[in-house]
Amino acid sequence: MKESFKERRSEVRSIIDRYYSVEFSISECAYVYQFKIWDISPKGICVLVKEDSDLLNHLQVGDVLRLKYYTADASKSIEHLKTEIRHITRDEQGRFKGLYLVGLSILEDQKRRLR
Repeated sequence: MKESFKERRSEVRSIIDRYYSVEFSISECAYVYQFKIWDISPKGICVLVKEDSDLLNHLQVGDVLRLKYYTADASKSIEHLKTEIRHITRDEQGRFKGLYLVGLSILEDQKRRLR
């Protein structure tokens, strides 16, 4: 008999299903950056940033930014959500060797947003 799977993550899992990409528009940066959202961490979502990207010069762990999230369903509206930078980690050996994984945590009331 097949045992039922129990989700062990404390975060809401439907974030990755709801959003496809996120846009960073920081006043000090000359460019707007848009990244596909990845769910490769057991603790949440992240984006992959090239090591030579100027964006890394403008991000610090703990920064809280209002980022633009694009939904997986193109017919739904774009959402601007308050988001914390949780970690900036260089992948030295793994699948994304040489890239930085920038962990994101949406701070908005997720229950309200995910209805």
